[in-house]
Amino acid sequence: MNTDVEFHIRQNYPWNKLPANVKQSVGNSQREYEKHVLLYSIRNQLRFRNNLVRHVIKDERKYYEELLKYSREHLMLYPYHLSDVMVKGLRVTPFSYYIGIMEDIMNSEKSYDSLPNFTAADCLRLLGIGRNQYIDLMNQCRSSKKFFRRKSARDLLPAKPVEISVEPWWVAQTGFITEDDIRICSPAEKKAIDKMIDSGPQLAGSMEYNVVLSLYNRGFIYLDVPISDDSCISVPPLEGFVMNRVQGDYFETLLYKIFVSIDEQTNVSELANVLEIDLGLVKNAVSMYCRLGFAIKKGQVFSSDQLHPTWKSAPSVNRLKSTMDPQKMLLSWEQGSPVMEGGSSATDTDTTSLEDQDTASVSSLSIPAAPTKRIAFLFDSTLTAFLMMGNLSPNLKSHAVTMFEVGKLSDETLDSFLAELEKVESTAEGEAQRYFDHALTLKNTILFLRYNKELTQDQAPDIPNIGFPLDMLRCESLLGLDQATCSRVLNKNYKLLVSMAPLSNEIRPISSCTPQHIGPAIPEVSSIWFKLYLYQVTGQGPPSLLLSKGSRLRKLPDIFQVYDRLLITSWGHDPGVVPTSNVLTMLNDALTHSAVLIQGHGMHGHGETVHIPFPFDEEDLKGEFSYSSMCVHKALRTLNEHVDLKHQCGYITMLNPNNRHRRRASDATDCRGDTHLGGGFDTNGSTESFELVTEENNGEGKGKTDALSSEDEWVPLELCFGMPLFSSELNRKVCRKIASHKLCSKDSLQELLHSSRKLSLKVLSFVQSFQDGGQPADLESGVSGPLSQPPAESGVPLPALNLLFKDGQLREWSGRAPPPLDISALQKDQPT
Repeated sequence: MNTDVEFHIRQNYPWNKLPANVKQSVGNSQREYEKHVLLYSIRNQLRFRNNLVRHVIKDERKYYEELLKYSREHLMLYPYHLSDVMVKGLRVTPFSYYIGIMEDIMNSEKSYDSLPNFTAADCLRLLGIGRNQYIDLMNQCRSSKKFFRRKSARDLLPAKPVEISVEPWWVAQTGFITEDDIRICSPAEKKAIDKMIDSGPQLAGSMEYNVVLSLYNRGFIYLDVPISDDSCISVPPLEGFVMNRVQGDYFETLLYKIFVSIDEQTNVSELANVLEIDLGLVKNAVSMYCRLGFAIKKGQVFSSDQLHPTWKSAPSVNRLKSTMDPQKMLLSWEQGSPVMEGGSSATDTDTTSLEDQDTASVSSLSIPAAPTKRIAFLFDSTLTAFLMMGNLSPNLKSHAVTMFEVGKLSDETLDSFLAELEKVESTAEGEAQRYFDHALTLKNTILFLRYNKELTQDQAPDIPNIGFPLDMLRCESLLGLDQATCSRVLNKNYKLLVSMAPLSNEIRPISSCTPQHIGPAIPEVSSIWFKLYLYQVTGQGPPSLLLSKGSRLRKLPDIFQVYDRLLITSWGHDPGVVPTSNVLTMLNDALTHSAVLIQGHGMHGHGETVHIPFPFDEEDLKGEFSYSSMCVHKALRTLNEHVDLKHQCGYITMLNPNNRHRRRASDATDCRGDTHLGGGFDTNGSTESFELVTEENNGEGKGKTDALSSEDEWVPLELCFGMPLFSSELNRKVCRKIASHKLCSKDSLQELLHSSRKLSLKVLSFVQSFQDGGQPADLESGVSGPLSQPPAESGVPLPALNLLFKDGQLREWSGRAPPPLDISALQKDQPT
């Protein structure tokens, strides 16, 4: 459906008030527009009254039946915001709705994964059916078919809801109750129903606890979760979240948008303004979080004198209890806390720490009353995968699920996250070591960035210097917001963004001038283009050939024939090291669906790589070149003149393709040598299929290594902005340099703002210069011409020309030698 049409339906524009261009988009047909109105209203579960659909369809009951049918067929969440109509009018409770969905997917023999994430979580909450229970039910259903007395799916499903968690501040409302229903009620239940009929809806906490549950289980009442304009919520680590699939319906999309945007200081009304989303929709989403147990309403939501005595001894079924120490979640009733005994709900301060009282979180310090802007650490899904796969500690997975699904770990939950990271062992076997390394380095990064006084020494004298709180944000979740909304969310809450390095090539980095970003300034800086830009400005780099999508190689170019190993990077994917011997078939296959960068890596096995952290210290730039003093390399000196390395942090990877020697792991220099497969690339996340056996270290000592090292043997391979997590030693050095160079000071961040803009303009100009024009295919050459290039999904332009970097020059490559056109001259005179 056209977005203009959707906008006008949302704003309740009747046909006669539609602009001409919108009428034209529906074929100037009023009937077609009315079809769009009905479909949009049903898809978005809109209320009949006060919406345009009431002029299109006259039968209100029929409309809601259609809405319910569509929602059930598409496995959507129960429309809780329409409970008054669904329960009182149609007698469809959440329990009966989800029983119907379960029956449908069991009869269709669909897998449990067909349920969308939030629907599956609500089914688990109400029916007690998770993945294992569903598989068991399906096995029973199938086995019963073998006998004459076949059981239907409905016979196997539960007859009543499991015991759910009810908060005392929820509101109980009467459903559809008949005289026959009243006859089977106990005197206490009749009294409660009479009170609701006579006096209207009642707070659940003012009624007897067991009566509320009994009436709810029978479907005589339904529960509203009220959210006001000034409500604030906190999101603890997720428990009970089901990771199945994302469906993409309107409400699910909204839930994910709000997940990554919400924080404990922003109330619902402010959040709606920042996201520019209707306040009612935001309230519905926040209400759903609280209902599912994924969020906790902050502040005093219920006073103890209003609470019925039975609630004090009510059993807790809150999911948080399994991960939190119950003793920490108790507050005295005299304080008027909404917290139920046993920890059925908790305020944010009660769920943030697993540590002892004497090692309480920093959040208990005397933080200024005014909301403080924070530092945001940006990570990608690779990190969450490592934390999930490694089986690192018992409760770490719930935090990893939160990082992936919510897209955010707020400062208030970092204490419990750090407590889990503390339990991770430092050693493991094989591939698992990589997961352990990332977890330990992540812990050190959080401890460094969070409440670090060294980073905020230029604070105003009237503000106590305790550093900044830290939030962790997943890049992919932020990219789910449109660019303007993302910018508003970041500017409202954060003073500084810091990216992990390297970010996966499969995502687009966050572009941000304000707040300033220690990381890739624009997506192009995290792409293949930036590698070529580095080689262009330094005049050094490994032989590199960038082939556009649709090209086809008939033989491997001569410049790569001397190499035993090549570094292959498909566009939008992470690099991998492959043997030269069987690379041609793989390259041509990859070129059918993406552009590919081919680079020489190792002449005798794998090339050797070394990671050099920056910003450089003055001592690093003194003396002669050696293995242990690589910062004085002439390429790095040139690079330092063209790219601002003083106000950014990260690392430069240097490559020695000759690899006649190996560095010992114990060599202590400011440049980390990596003797793993493919140097740092396997460590950073190369494709699994490219992994090969690492060659043995030949055991030569450091003295011999330094003697053999020649400046001409080493070339820059790549530059990554941000904080590396794949090496604890490299991470430690970068952290030290951030502090010693005062990168977080106001002056440094102001310089970073200017230099990031300059670098962005230079790189964009560089990319554009190689996008203009193009030549027809040369059928007699060794390569056929590229297909027409669609825009890249990430917004980074795909190459329109085949480009070759060789002997310090970047040229267009047609497959013949010598190359016909020297484009590098266009760049030489470019101002820097």
